[in-house]
Amino acid sequence: MCKKVIESILENKIVVIVRGVEKNNLIPLAQAMYDGGIRLLEITFDATGKISDKETAENIKMLSQYFEGKMYIGAGTVLTKEQVRLTKESGGKFIISPDINTRIIRYTKKLKLVSMPGALTPSEIQKAHRAGADFVKLFPISNMGSSYVKAVTAPLKHIKLIAVGGVDASNMAEFISAGVVGFGLGSNIVNHKLINDGNFAQITEEAKRCVNATK
Repeated sequence: MCKKVIESILENKIVVIVRGVEKNNLIPLAQAMYDGGIRLLEITFDATGKISDKETAENIKMLSQYFEGKMYIGAGTVLTKEQVRLTKESGGKFIISPDINTRIIRYTKKLKLVSMPGALTPSEIQKAHRAGADFVKLFPISNMGSSYVKAVTAPLKHIKLIAVGGVDASNMAEFISAGVVGFGLGSNIVNHKLINDGNFAQITEEAKRCVNATK
């Protein structure tokens, strides 16, 4: 399964970050994104503890079952081994973290999930890769720009990089040319005003724009 998820990320190039969306809106939101061409969704754990890990895991399970065979669902903001375990038990297929924690990376691989820890410097990127990460999330990339990506990838072409932070349809081609293999996209697709207004058709259109920008 790990191989299929990796292949899907490389083919589809976009993982959508879903944060702070109420449970009753998750399936309509995911369906809207699926209709726009999105095939991978990340449901974030809440580091503040306001939303319990159990509740997040239940949301991952709900989406994994509903979209089985159509989309891959994973977890984001993963900071503990317990969150990795819950994701696995809930049918999640990949683990995304904001930082490098080699214990989390190795445990993720032990449970046969795809690992995508966050890093920014060449030393951090290489550390994540050595620990077994399948991809490394370049985060936050918004203030660094594609020129930084190009400089980093020159000696690190063997590492698959995902750009996250400040990326949208207007600059995705630029980042691909610089060397990334994919993106993590958040608020530009997961627009809370559109969700609250029930305007899922507009979310589908934005998803289509982003998908087309990768081609």
